[in-house]
Amino acid sequence: MKILVLGAGRMGHGAVFDLIHNSPSVERVTVADFDFAKAEAVAAAVGTDRIDARQIDASNYADIVELFRGHDSVISCVNYWYNVSLSKAAIEVGANFCDLGGNNYIVDEQLALDAEAKAAGINIIPDCGLAPGMVSILAMHGATRFDSVDEIHIRVGGLPQDPQPPLNYQLVFSVEGLINEYLEIARVIRGGKITEVDSMTEIESLSFDGFPPLEAFQTSGGTSTLPDTFLGSIRELDYKTIRYAGHCEKFKTMMDLGLCSSEEIMVDFQKVKPRKVFGELLQQHLPADGPDYVLVRLDFVGLKDGETKKLRFDIVDKQDEATGMSAMMRTTAFPASIIAQMMASGDVIARGATPQEEAIDPEKFVAEIARRNIKIVESL
Repeated sequence: MKILVLGAGRMGHGAVFDLIHNSPSVERVTVADFDFAKAEAVAAAVGTDRIDARQIDASNYADIVELFRGHDSVISCVNYWYNVSLSKAAIEVGANFCDLGGNNYIVDEQLALDAEAKAAGINIIPDCGLAPGMVSILAMHGATRFDSVDEIHIRVGGLPQDPQPPLNYQLVFSVEGLINEYLEIARVIRGGKITEVDSMTEIESLSFDGFPPLEAFQTSGGTSTLPDTFLGSIRELDYKTIRYAGHCEKFKTMMDLGLCSSEEIMVDFQKVKPRKVFGELLQQHLPADGPDYVLVRLDFVGLKDGETKKLRFDIVDKQDEATGMSAMMRTTAFPASIIAQMMASGDVIARGATPQEEAIDPEKFVAEIARRNIKIVESL
């Protein structure tokens, strides 16, 4: 099979690495970026003649259509606002498509293309990174252990191994994606109904063995399509982001001061958007690319054989020193690569534009992440 990766940033690099080094069915990979030098650098870093580097502008629909031709699947690692037009290009060409998502409204537009995707005989599967992404499939994986599920609570975070003040955080993906998940509304199920909750609220403490005090708080996007999928069959479902304790209060103070606003203000007789300035400052002052951890926890409560049972999935992943793949690259890009390959091989439950928890066989997916040494620890 031949796979195209759009975007040569951290996650694009991770996807290309997985396709080449962990995926025997993949014959060729194309990596494309607006900055051709970045695409070439990824190809050189992965180190094989089975990679083609290309230059592409994701906003140029005609060029995107031509680039998609001849590929069995496309993985989008570019900003989420391109994903609707990229999905349409995939339908036009007949190539399967998945992305790293990050915005519920964009995902809704993609899923509205279901009839067209079915007619083209392809899959469009949004939100295929970590969270949203892998955790959606793990939620379905855990739910199948019960006769009925009452609660699913999802907690996920990417953390630096060497946290530095003031935020004890490092940039592990797009700063736009970070601001977006802190700013927009979170969708949860409360009392059996879909409810919207403000992000950066409902802070709770939690612990993982060997880690200092941690906190988790509401953020947007992490539940993705899970509230719609589980509506009517579950009483409680939510998602919170894990950080080192104290992070939420500090970041929210800056948000409350308006630093994440997209409304223009006048500064020295020039119009500026605070969000753009804040994003640039975060990129300049926060560390990036240091050794990291990814923590994942899913807690389930449900009925099994007439009794109330509990189940917990924990993942603690860290940067792979041998390959240079960060924990965030492994747990975000590798799942997208797995799904792209499953689509290309026809190894999905149904064609169309479909949420991953409905399209992907959880047993097969979990076997693939285990093969990549992403370990799920189960406890009751």
